[in-house]
Amino acid sequence: MANEQRESGKKQVITIIGAGISGLLACKYSLSKGFDPIVFESESSIGGVWTKTIESTKLQTPKPLYQFSDFPWPDSVTEVFPDQHTVLEYIESYARHFALLRNIQFNTKVLSLSYESGDDSDGELNLWGGAGEPFSTKGKWTKRERENQRE
Repeated sequence: MANEQRESGKKQVITIIGAGISGLLACKYSLSKGFDPIVFESESSIGGVWTKTIESTKLQTPKPLYQFSDFPWPDSVTEVFPDQHTVLEYIESYARHFALLRNIQFNTKVLSLSYESGDDSDGELNLWGGAGEPFSTKGKWTKRERENQRE
C-alpha cells in the first residue's frame, strides 16, 4: 500500500485522536513518513491532560527525562520540575517548531470509530491475522465526529 501511495503521488490520510503529547508525536512521525495526518482535538488547544491540571501541578519526573528526544527544554527553564504553565508552553513550542498546528482540527470530538473489513468475513474484528499485517487491506476505518458547540 505504501508503494502504491508513492507511485500515485497522493498522500495517505491518517486520523489521530487527541492533541496531547502522544497525538503530537504521532502527527510528527506520520508527517516524517510522508503521510497526511489530521488530528481531531475536542478542545480549543493542544496539551491534553496538561490543560486540565491545576496551575500548581509540577512534573513528577525530572525535566531531562520528560522531554521530546528531538526538542530539548529551553535554557530559560531552570527548574528541575517545571510547573503546569511551563510544561504547556514547552508542548506548544514543540508543536509550533514542527508546524503541527496546521494538521489539527480543534473543537472536534470523535464520537465513534468503526472498522469495515471490506471482505466476506462475518464481521468479527481480527486485529492481527498472524500474517504480520494489521486488519484487512480491503477494509477501512470510518469515524463519526461533531464540532463542539460552545455556549
